[in-house]
Amino acid sequence: MNRNFTLIILSCLLMQCTKSSTSTSSTTSSSTLNSSTGGKGGSTARFAIAGNYLYSVDEISLKAFDISDPIHPVLKNTVSVGFDIETIFPFNDKLFIGSSTAVYIYSIEDPSKPTVLGTALSPTVMRRCDPVVAKDTVAFATLRSSAPCGGTRSVLAVYDIKEITNPVERSTLTLQEPYGLGYDDDVLYVCDKVLGLLVIDIKNPYQPSVIKAITEAVYSDVIPYNHMLICWTNAGIKFYDISDNRNPVFLANI
Repeated sequence: MNRNFTLIILSCLLMQCTKSSTSTSSTTSSSTLNSSTGGKGGSTARFAIAGNYLYSVDEISLKAFDISDPIHPVLKNTVSVGFDIETIFPFNDKLFIGSSTAVYIYSIEDPSKPTVLGTALSPTVMRRCDPVVAKDTVAFATLRSSAPCGGTRSVLAVYDIKEITNPVERSTLTLQEPYGLGYDDDVLYVCDKVLGLLVIDIKNPYQPSVIKAITEAVYSDVIPYNHMLICWTNAGIKFYDISDNRNPVFLANI
């Protein structure tokens, strides 16, 4: 095992410990960091780092902390978002916040004062749990209707976010029990606890199509990172080589 791979494993173990120690619900995961901080996290995170700010969500609010001095973080703002807030995902100067009823989009152009820009709703699934990721002018959310989320349908929802103040659902893909998700270029990876780890073609993002399903474990969240797919499963953390992103190759399990 080479040194770089060992370092990645140790980093993931640290994130998994953070996940366990901060867990408040089944949707809690490791912190999500943007590219400027050199790290990355899963779609089911409840906190995120963007620049010199840490953002966290509880069931009703979004908090912004200045971490310019990481030893002495300063709470700068608390913003009321809604109810049943579950996940947070940073993308450029935006935060995508998933709840049991909607995906809220916030601007962090002024990092100390997150400002709501728009709300994405799925007219086909009125109550559900929904991790979310964004890519270019499209956002993807897994809308899970299994208990305790309520609802009757589970789907992958695809939102057009070109007009960020008015996101529109353009299509859905029916799933069974979806959880975390992440993308690498034109491929989306979706964890479904019934169907497995789904490898989905999003070359045409509004017509997602399943390429294959990997059923080696029960998958809950994924992090595509540097040609590697890091997966949280019921059997530990699994690593796949995604140099060919349509054909993940198993590397190791810890």
